[in-house]
Amino acid sequence: MIREITKLDFESFWPTFYSVIQAQETYAFDPNMTLEEAYSLWCEIPLNAYVFVESNAVLGTYYIRPNAMGPSSHICNCGYMVSPEARGKGIARLMCEHSQKKAIELGFDAMQYNSVVSTNNVAVRLWEKLGYSIIGTIPKAYKHGQLGLVDSYIMYKWLRI
Repeated sequence: MIREITKLDFESFWPTFYSVIQAQETYAFDPNMTLEEAYSLWCEIPLNAYVFVESNAVLGTYYIRPNAMGPSSHICNCGYMVSPEARGKGIARLMCEHSQKKAIELGFDAMQYNSVVSTNNVAVRLWEKLGYSIIGTIPKAYKHGQLGLVDSYIMYKWLRI
């Protein structure tokens, strides 16, 4: 169900990716980026990127990368996207759980989300259920496509037991 992403996978997921960045409700990505720019950002710059596939359809994807370098390189960062038709089916949860296992395998001790848009209630609740804490609020950090300036959260979880 979850495996490493290919260029073809990303291309098939591109309509979802593009609609998410166009909506400007969850990701601080340039809404005018091209498929090639998005592929580089999501699949080439991170350490790894993965897809959730069911019946040969890419329903979700995530990337994992170091959050910082040097003395903070033990903390990773991930980003997740799920196609609209697959939302509410537990795919984000499965990808997050997968990413936590991958993070430990890759030698990371913790995971940090740098900018969870405060109005993305589904994501905030899910991350909290999975053990992440809001460790900071960045006031008016995100220009939401519908709501204007809203806060973003920094969320964190120590992965090692």
